[in-house]
Amino acid sequence: MNDSYLKFVNSPFGARLARSLGLPKPEVLRRYRADRPEFDGLVAIGAGREPRLLDALANLVASIGVTSVAHESAGLWVPLAHRHGLMTGRFESAEAGAQGKLAALLFDASGIEDSSHLAPLHGFFHDTLRSLGKCARIVVLGRPPETCESPRQWTAQRALEGLTRSLGKEARRGITANLVYVAQGAEGSAEATLRFLLSPRSAYVSGQVVRIDAGAPGRPADAASASTVPAFDWSQPLAGRRAVVTGAARGIGASIASVLAAEGAHVIGIDIPSARDALDATLRQLNGTALAFDIAAPEAAAQIAAALDEQGVDIVVHNAGITKDKTIAKMTEATWQSVIDINLGAQERIDDALLAAGILRDGGRIVGVSSISGIAGNSGQTNYATSKAGVIGRVQSMAPRLRARGITINAVAPGFIETQMTAKIPWTIREAGRRMNSLSQGGQPVDVAQTIAWLAHPGSAGVTGQIVRVCGQSLIGA
Repeated sequence: MNDSYLKFVNSPFGARLARSLGLPKPEVLRRYRADRPEFDGLVAIGAGREPRLLDALANLVASIGVTSVAHESAGLWVPLAHRHGLMTGRFESAEAGAQGKLAALLFDASGIEDSSHLAPLHGFFHDTLRSLGKCARIVVLGRPPETCESPRQWTAQRALEGLTRSLGKEARRGITANLVYVAQGAEGSAEATLRFLLSPRSAYVSGQVVRIDAGAPGRPADAASASTVPAFDWSQPLAGRRAVVTGAARGIGASIASVLAAEGAHVIGIDIPSARDALDATLRQLNGTALAFDIAAPEAAAQIAAALDEQGVDIVVHNAGITKDKTIAKMTEATWQSVIDINLGAQERIDDALLAAGILRDGGRIVGVSSISGIAGNSGQTNYATSKAGVIGRVQSMAPRLRARGITINAVAPGFIETQMTAKIPWTIREAGRRMNSLSQGGQPVDVAQTIAWLAHPGSAGVTGQIVRVCGQSLIGA
């Protein structure tokens, strides 16, 4: 669905009118395209005292092939970069403007252990924020507060959340800001997450906190690098893997299937029998496999397990879902139960069947689709919000139980996404949904799909038990 206001204010006449009237001007977001470089431009590096993740950042900068400049807060960066064979220099605001706007800001706050040590954050972002270009990226790195040795360190690390979310709201112009807590020992597992958050793939992900745990049970560690990430091709990270996507016939599900296939996975799409023609058409384009099952049927989980048993699967994406909106006083029991059963109960039954039979292989990935309604609630959606909050509960409760097999389980929580469903919403509510976020626009199905692909990535073994909002930093539930 098209956003007419977004198109208008980004036309020559509309841009002039917006400036003269002081109207908001959402940026046309830069999204991933295979025919364009994924990473380019200057990256500015900053750091607090005793930074502990600069080595990981140097490996990242070398891997993605960008040029870095060091802010004065990151005095250790220049000699470190030279040891890694990187092109680097000192950040000067005038020079940054002359060379072109900065593409990203990276700040290593991992060594901050007291609130009195937070001042370098101000210095770095005060000096660099205005040099950011459109659709640039901000990533702050720290240590998980709950693993800190002292209350003061916990306090200082937790403070980073307020900083990062505020930066996402101040920066505008399509710029996103996210925080990554890297556990001690997980430095070698951070690259996939940092690549995602720095790339156009994360165009509609902002104001999020991602935790990377140490170790990836079920995967052997590389003794030389202390990394738990198995070898893979960054351009085709899912090559050789089999992925199941429910609700794959159209909309967000079809986009998920397409992105996973583009990254090398063989996709098995599942949808209801009445959508068989659309499902076949979608999977035919992807050289995938179409399975027509009604996941709400009591026998569906066993049937799906039987259909997948011979070859097994590596990735399960629970995308299928429905809405049947009414206030609870007017909602029938059947309406309540059908939403709970499809959006939540089916996920439980399918996973139980695949896990019990070992069809979902060790080291696999489970990704559920929740919603910001499951976080904030929504009038007229008690059934839907209950089911989507339940998805969050599943992720949090199942993550520790699946660790021994190296299986991760996470969920995405989309905000306002431009789909056929949101196109039916009354205009005033639709416009409010689009504008009530830091990017002042709705997301696209591909934004959800790219986030799921990151969670399904072999390099995301340290990311589990987490809910990632794909909402442009929506004010709802914030």
